[in-house]
Amino acid sequence: MLPRVADSLSFLYLDMVRVVQDDTGVCAQIQTDDHRTDLVYIPTAALSCLLLGPGVSITTPALTTLARHGTSVVCVGAGGVRAYAGILPDSLTTRWLHQQATAWANPVQRLEIAVQMYRKRFKDADVPTSVTLEQLRGMEGERMKTFYRILAQQHGIGRFRRNYRPDQWDTQDPVNLALSAANTCLYGIVHAALLALGLSPALGYVHTGTQHAFVYDIADLYKAEVTLPLAFALHNSDNPEQEVRRRFRENLRLLRLLPRIIQDVQSLLTPPHTHTSTADDDTDEESSERRDVQMVHLWDPKTGVLPAGVNYAEGNH
Repeated sequence: MLPRVADSLSFLYLDMVRVVQDDTGVCAQIQTDDHRTDLVYIPTAALSCLLLGPGVSITTPALTTLARHGTSVVCVGAGGVRAYAGILPDSLTTRWLHQQATAWANPVQRLEIAVQMYRKRFKDADVPTSVTLEQLRGMEGERMKTFYRILAQQHGIGRFRRNYRPDQWDTQDPVNLALSAANTCLYGIVHAALLALGLSPALGYVHTGTQHAFVYDIADLYKAEVTLPLAFALHNSDNPEQEVRRRFRENLRLLRLLPRIIQDVQSLLTPPHTHTSTADDDTDEESSERRDVQMVHLWDPKTGVLPAGVNYAEGNH
């Protein structure tokens, strides 16, 4: 399954295989029930992110080929619901990281992106022009309280209060326990997507103070659709934590969440004036970003990007 998403990004998830390099290319060795070994070749040149799930082993030559073709490699949990580590190729574009850091460092742009995220979550939201982040948090809190109340009424469980207590994990009520477990799965998917784009998970626009701040920002866009209904549906479950993880993985195939995350993140980080680019411009830009760029540039606060490999001492340029 190779869903195509913006910027020519494609993802492939593997589990229970051995990834090796042979004379032809990188392939996955799959052991069948009759003790036969099947080979599935991986299209490394066209692949942007390889997700390695449980039971995967990979050789150094295979990793070298993936790096040479500019493919990010992310170690994840079953179904991609945890992200443990990522290996990013030198050729991965820094465009999105630059835009993330630029907007994060500018208080005005940071608030603008926070407002965009709020509007993505609540399509009918009427956001005042001069809204502050404090007001936005209050508006978000009221919306979520209303959504909790509606779901509680639908499932006949009375009053619900979100109570996340990591230090008392096993004592949570079934809905809170299922919601905490489902959100953890969602964070893994978002984390993998951000790594594939070369973004910093730590530079959040609403959340801060943690290496996963941006992960939490983006995950909030999907909780009302993905994790909350699932958690409330398990209010009578004897093992809500285990069941919510299984259902989350099953639903993931239908939701096609990974491509949506990529597209939403790129939309948030794209400056408003560039949204009107023509289709031809977008195609050229995407094509150029897939090339292995060996040239390193220098940054200048006044003139922007300058070529490297030049002696800028007076009289030498």
